[in-house]
Amino acid sequence: MNPALAAWAWGIAALVFAGFELAVPGVFLIWLGGAAAITAVIAALFAPEWQWQVVHFVLLAVIFVLLARQLLGARAAALPAPRLNRRAEAMIGTRVTVVEAIADGTGRVQVGDSPWPAAGPDMAAGTVARIVRVEGTTLVVDQA
Repeated sequence: MNPALAAWAWGIAALVFAGFELAVPGVFLIWLGGAAAITAVIAALFAPEWQWQVVHFVLLAVIFVLLARQLLGARAAALPAPRLNRRAEAMIGTRVTVVEAIADGTGRVQVGDSPWPAAGPDMAAGTVARIVRVEGTTLVVDQA
């Protein structure tokens, strides 16, 4: 295979991997794109046989993926999201306004643009409260 043609082929492969990285979730194909880009440079500078180009690509891809996994894997594990997809628990500590008086332990509070069921000490409508915990879909509040 013509060395210039091989370099172009690897360069196009790198762009295809990068393009697919944008289209699919995750961070994986970019490392294959990087391996293809470096293989393109090797093909352009040294013109190895195509079998050696494939070996270079595979070795670089394995090295890049393992390095990325080592570096990014530790970072992903260090970023806990304990309240992900649990909207109510994420509101603990938020100040809210009582929109239906809390009488006999129950009422409603306004959180953003939505009223939520609330429990807590008796409070008049318009009182500012703070969410202290969540029980099911009921926000337990206390005076702020």
